[in-house]
Amino acid sequence: MAKIIVTHRHVDLDALCSVWLIKRFLPSWSEAKIDFVPVGQTLRGAPPDDDLDILHVDVGGGKLDHHRFYGEYSSAAHLVLEKIFNEREFSKFAKEALKRLVEVVTEVDNGRMITWENASSDRYEFCLHQFLPKLSEKDEEIVHLGLNCLDAVFRSLREKIAAEEAVEKEGRVFGTRWGKAVAVETAVDEVLSVGQKKGYVLVAKKDPRSGHLRIYGRWDKELDLTRAYEELKKKDPLATWYLHPSKRLLLNGSRTSPGIVPTKLSLSEIIKILKNA
Repeated sequence: MAKIIVTHRHVDLDALCSVWLIKRFLPSWSEAKIDFVPVGQTLRGAPPDDDLDILHVDVGGGKLDHHRFYGEYSSAAHLVLEKIFNEREFSKFAKEALKRLVEVVTEVDNGRMITWENASSDRYEFCLHQFLPKLSEKDEEIVHLGLNCLDAVFRSLREKIAAEEAVEKEGRVFGTRWGKAVAVETAVDEVLSVGQKKGYVLVAKKDPRSGHLRIYGRWDKELDLTRAYEELKKKDPLATWYLHPSKRLLLNGSRTSPGIVPTKLSLSEIIKILKNA
């Protein structure tokens, strides 16, 4: 018998995430059909947990429906994640990313977003839980689009966590005239954003695979990388250097500019130049 995942009509983020977790992380369920029932009902009126080839999530009052714990802070996605963690192993970054993803889903499902910082900001209209119901009038289409969106969120969180660890464990902190900076030799692009969010005025990332260097300065600080740019060109004239008009970005290669000649300078040499810039 083909496997079936059942959730409620008018799919919300919790229901979508529950379906996504099952289809993406329980291999035998990757090709499962998705069916929808009204709230309070089950597929064909049968008990929710009687058929091993049918999983009811966020509906039906079964083991993967958190509504049976009314009043408790939980979600169907949280219950599904517990099931998945009990059935298979994950890498460190993947496991942490799933925990964080499901925690946000649980916050939303319990209405906690109304207490998020600056909760009335228009930026939250870009969040999946806000635009998900507007994607389509058809639950099937919402799920199809939403699964791809959650794939991207998961990848983003996994990269963010890897970047946090790279900055913390491999980052070389040093002083500049504008404040503390950090330099990291890593292939993880997200360190540039994570480093700035951690308060570093300047973040330098050298990719050990390609040799390319990127230096990002915070937009809210009065800094100018012109002197560093000139010194880098002097020390390594064969490399390709680009100083952004803002004077806050100094690039030796980016995803938008292929074919760039990487620098031969070591991270230590780059740090020395930035210290004196």
